[in-house]
Amino acid sequence: MRFLVEREKLCEAVTNLSRAVATKATFPVLEGIHMTASSEGLKMMAYNLEIGMTKTIDITCAEEGSIVFKAKLLGDILRSMTGDTVSFEVNDRLVCKIKSGSTMFDIMGMPANDFPEMPTIDDCERLVFPCETLKDMVRQTIFATAAADAQKPILTGLLFDIEEDNVKVIGVDGYRLAVRKQMLNLGKKMAFVISAKTIGEAVKIIKEDEENIEFFVGRRHVAMSIDGYSIISRKIEGEFIDYKKIMPSSFSTSLKVNTKDITSAIERISLIINDQLKTPMRCKIEADEIVFSCATALGRATDSYKTDVQGEQFEIGINNRFLTDALKACETDEAVINFNGSFASVIILPIEGDDFVYMVMPMKLKAE
Repeated sequence: MRFLVEREKLCEAVTNLSRAVATKATFPVLEGIHMTASSEGLKMMAYNLEIGMTKTIDITCAEEGSIVFKAKLLGDILRSMTGDTVSFEVNDRLVCKIKSGSTMFDIMGMPANDFPEMPTIDDCERLVFPCETLKDMVRQTIFATAAADAQKPILTGLLFDIEEDNVKVIGVDGYRLAVRKQMLNLGKKMAFVISAKTIGEAVKIIKEDEENIEFFVGRRHVAMSIDGYSIISRKIEGEFIDYKKIMPSSFSTSLKVNTKDITSAIERISLIINDQLKTPMRCKIEADEIVFSCATALGRATDSYKTDVQGEQFEIGINNRFLTDALKACETDEAVINFNGSFASVIILPIEGDDFVYMVMPMKLKAE
């Protein structure tokens, strides 16, 4: 196997493909990138048994062949080199000579036959999303999904709820909910849940000049095509929460806020709260302000935000990080925070329309 390739082009591909490479895998080959050189180009594959990614780039191929390289080592080598082109030469013992300018490495590869077969997708529906719209919708909901090791796998994914010209993306982890709505005429009616990790890594590849991203939704898998990269992931099976049923239709208290200003007040209180000190932030709703306070082993803090409060006055405990995450995700100057007393969820809505909905569950307060 022998070929010559542009260093920057290969380096970019290896960096992006590394998003689908396993870390500390039981099988070392999953930590690698599969490469096949031929007259058609260099086809590269990464697959961690959850996300699969492929990309083909142009090369000058002198001898065809296949091999697997450790992704991290290969990326480090390419980034350290300074030449415009890189030559690869692999012998029968899988020793590869990588040369660029005056720099040369001899590294061991792994057998291509050990690399797992990537899934394929058949009988699928095609959807086309505007890239910027998809990035916005993912960014504004992905924070509300559960961690990868959650007991309910369905909560680790984003629900795409598509109804002809109305698209919703929903994330939920059991303690908070994020809904982002967009009017898009996709001409389909379907719903599927895709791993938040998969879609999160996919949108990172999108370049500024990229206009659209293609989705191919099959019975068991979802594939995406972005800038010559093909990304595939298994759909997450299970019953997603019926977010429409848990959404209240009326509120006992509402207040309009400047999202940046109220977030700043909460972040000041948060200086004495950390992951080890999961103390609820007290929010006391008064006639013309909301008073934030907290007491932890690190100390006490109090701050307030002036606003016109419509409705009942009360006190509620809220997770400070969950509330700031939701306020930042609004990406609007103003929003409305709605309440139904001390024991009901907090709902954040836009001033006008229904482009987003954020819900945060309350936390139990101890008597002071």
